Amino acid sequence: MTDTTTPPRRVYLDNGGRALLHPLARTAFDQALDDGWADPRRLHAEARRAAVLLDGAREAVAAGLGARTEEIHFSPSHTASLHAAVGAVVLGRRRAGPGIVVSAVERAAVLHAAELATSSAGHAPVQRATAPAPGAIVTSATAGATDGASPPLVTVPVDRFGRVDEAAMIEAVSSPGVALAALQAANGEVGTVQPVGAVHEAARHAGVPLLVDAGAVVGHAEVPGTWDLLAADPGDWGGPAGVGVLAVRNRVRFRRTWPEDADPWFPGGVSVPAAFAAAVALQSVQADRATQDARRRAIVEKVRAVVGQIPDVEVVGDPDDRLPHVVTFSFLFVDGEALVSELDRAGFAVGSGSACTSSSLEPSHVLAAMGVLTHGNVRIALDRSTTEEDVDRFLAVLPGAVARVRASLGVSGL
Repeated sequence: MTDTTTPPRRVYLDNGGRALLHPLARTAFDQALDDGWADPRRLHAEARRAAVLLDGAREAVAAGLGARTEEIHFSPSHTASLHAAVGAVVLGRRRAGPGIVVSAVERAAVLHAAELATSSAGHAPVQRATAPAPGAIVTSATAGATDGASPPLVTVPVDRFGRVDEAAMIEAVSSPGVALAALQAANGEVGTVQPVGAVHEAARHAGVPLLVDAGAVVGHAEVPGTWDLLAADPGDWGGPAGVGVLAVRNRVRFRRTWPEDADPWFPGGVSVPAAFAAAVALQSVQADRATQDARRRAIVEKVRAVVGQIPDVEVVGDPDDRLPHVVTFSFLFVDGEALVSELDRAGFAVGSGSACTSSSLEPSHVLAAMGVLTHGNVRIALDRSTTEEDVDRFLAVLPGAVARVRASLGVSGL
């Protein structure tokens, strides 16, 4: 007799940075393939139609981010936006000094760009092989610089929730010789919201531009208006891959690190269908954000409560002041890669460690900076299509998956 039982559908819970494509984004992309395939910088009718779509996308994204239309620049990716912002501003403000101030939990793209910018200026980059002691500010001086100059790269520590030391960050950006400060709006790995407003106020007073990585926030929570440069990631809110957003206030001084081009930030143009689809998706998710916020917060609260009952687990991140759709937890005596594979076989796709560096197989620099358990780590990020039933199924499977991984490592009876 043939088994006609339909297996449970796979559940995708790794939506941070690469969410499922929003249905309206798919429709918009298909439309733009028909109407916006031409080069919008040319003069014929096909190009003008493409230019109209691109201008409309830029205007819609500007409205969603609280920016002027001319301040919006489409890039090839979120990483490209962050790299360009750090490199161009530091070069453009070289007379102010070589200093860069970052939090210890910034995205790897920001940290790497800051290290490159300071090393290119003839300074030793910060070494991040080990986490600093709680409350310690890491600079290139403490990491091995011996030239006697003021430290060009300052990494400000965070607490066990992943929130930056606000007083230390303000002190650092207020120091002389700082060209740029960078602070994420919220951490996409653990969900903790950062004190962007207070840091921006101090940075403005000191004349230092603040780069805000809002890649994990836009489309999910209120976008802060306190920034000088803001990077947003359409892939995180259900837009297509192959496009990023960098908003730059007109007052920010920068200098290109690339040859002259019609686009002052990202030479060569952008995919019009991708930009148009990203804008449509952003409008859609912002329209129902309040409803989705309440629904997903309730689900995350359930996850935190149920997971917390599993032996030897640490649920990380701020329990209250956090993103509505992200939750991360770490298990003692568990290999994170093995647990992800075990859950994958059970039909659940989850993340482990930092979404942007997980392929390196190194412990998450975010969790290390927080001083929490770095191994046996699982991160889930809920999409708008994720149902409570999906998560209930996941929670039913998780304890057994953890027990099997522990047993395979010779650890049992916990």
